[in-house]
Amino acid sequence: MPVLLAMDLPVGSQVPFQSNPQLPLDPIQLAIPLEIDDGKVESFDPVARAQELATTLPRTWCGTFEPFDGNPTVDVTLELSAVTAIGQMVDLRGSMTMGSVTTPVQGNLHAKSDQLDLIPLGDPLIAGVEPGGLFLGLQGFSPTGWQSPRLINTADPSTGVGGRLALMSSCQAETPVPVQPLW
Repeated sequence: MPVLLAMDLPVGSQVPFQSNPQLPLDPIQLAIPLEIDDGKVESFDPVARAQELATTLPRTWCGTFEPFDGNPTVDVTLELSAVTAIGQMVDLRGSMTMGSVTTPVQGNLHAKSDQLDLIPLGDPLIAGVEPGGLFLGLQGFSPTGWQSPRLINTADPSTGVGGRLALMSSCQAETPVPVQPLW
């Protein structure tokens, strides 16, 4: 295959196109034709899914928050009092109880990407969670991570260190099934 090593051309000059006789096909012939499968396009409708989520999303979520600084794991309950579809977004309003602290929360759930932003609005909050931050979930409600409003808090370094929030839509404690002996 011939290789062009150097070429002296004045600025602004045009180089004529010459097809390479060594290529088996013309580049136009190599292009893959676009075929539309029965005219179907993406059938996912995020606006319709947001409306469906607004009616079917569980209103009570339970789980735990595990701080990254080694503090003990805290039980968490999320009660959604208002769930409203706004375009592709689902607006969430309610309250969250983290240990013994209850705070109002507000958030958004994106119907197409399942990204969740959940903002606790109270002050003070539990250790590891600082006012002004938010829980960010990339797969809905679980798992979510804490995003602090700043890297460190010079007044109290133990706040805002972050943690992992894991919520489930079922809050009933699983009771073991009694085992009946065969004899």
